[in-house]
Amino acid sequence: MPVSAESIPLATSDPINARILAVSEDRIQGYHRDPLVEIARQADLPLETVIERLAALLEAGVIRRIRQTLLATSLAEGALCAWQVPAERLDAAFDFLFQQDPFSGHVVIRSTDAATPGSNYRLWTTLKVPQGFSLARHAAWLAQRIGAEHHRLMPARKLFALGVGHVRRRGMEPGSRAEVPAEAVDVQVVQLSDLEWRVLTALKREFTPAELVRDPWNARASGAGIPIAEFHRVAECLVERQVIGRFSTFLEHVKPLASGERVTRFNALFHWAVPPGRELEAGREVGRHHIMTHAYWREGGAEFRNVNVMGVAHGTDKDSVLAHKAAIDQHLAELGIPVSYTNVFWGGRSEIKPSEISPFAYADWCRSVGVDPESMR
Repeated sequence: MPVSAESIPLATSDPINARILAVSEDRIQGYHRDPLVEIARQADLPLETVIERLAALLEAGVIRRIRQTLLATSLAEGALCAWQVPAERLDAAFDFLFQQDPFSGHVVIRSTDAATPGSNYRLWTTLKVPQGFSLARHAAWLAQRIGAEHHRLMPARKLFALGVGHVRRRGMEPGSRAEVPAEAVDVQVVQLSDLEWRVLTALKREFTPAELVRDPWNARASGAGIPIAEFHRVAECLVERQVIGRFSTFLEHVKPLASGERVTRFNALFHWAVPPGRELEAGREVGRHHIMTHAYWREGGAEFRNVNVMGVAHGTDKDSVLAHKAAIDQHLAELGIPVSYTNVFWGGRSEIKPSEISPFAYADWCRSVGVDPESMR
């Protein structure tokens, strides 16, 4: 007899849920014609169990979204942005960027353990502006709107790690790393055809519990008016062009889940300043450490003591996160990579949403806020 929805465990620590989430968070890379079948295969569980559990966790709000992710750095000009906002305006600025700017993704208030260069930049966001429009102009408009005194755009020059798998990182030992340095992924915007945009639009929409079925793309292709064989062909071509990310289930980074459980408590943005010319080497070494959910080469400028390698790690214990950071520092030192400055920016209040990447949506948004879209090109 099937298990009733009321009796399905909702804790991420439940053995079956943990097996599924250890795969589904960030192990289903690229495009799969049957992504749920692939999760079941890697988790060594029946497909019916995987569908039942994911649907229940999504319905309960333990999983906040399930979707095919895109490599937005290949689709839109983007950057990490640090905002210096007066303390009395900080929460209002946070709310505006999260609630009213569809192009701001991660929105986080950060702090440091001591007053350091850049510690007055409390508000951090990711920002992506669709093709044909100006990232700098959009950021300048936002700065005026939220009352930012200064802001710093830091586009990624290379990506070394990208995969948020909280469950599989539980209990990970400091210093755990891959046998070889991480691959460096170029950041280059790809031009797409109308058909490719139609496929991408159908791909990236979040799944409802009822849509979690074998062959989930059939309905998406039908809704887009594209034969399923053509839908698969275009999607697989987009993987080769480094546009497709992973099929993923997303848990809260810091906030308690709907069940009250916390998957992680500490969100740390690590900064390192290495000599010019060694950014690629250092980034690949940082990125090989399994704890890193993100690692990239970004230029922090004078405001942040010229840091050029950054990365994000999460954990339930602050000392454990710092132990992972110390292990990475030691690894860099053992390799003879000098670090002239390093810091940790701790995440506090945070919200995450997918950034809109449609040029048509951008033009509509501009008009909705009284801005001529042509002025933002």
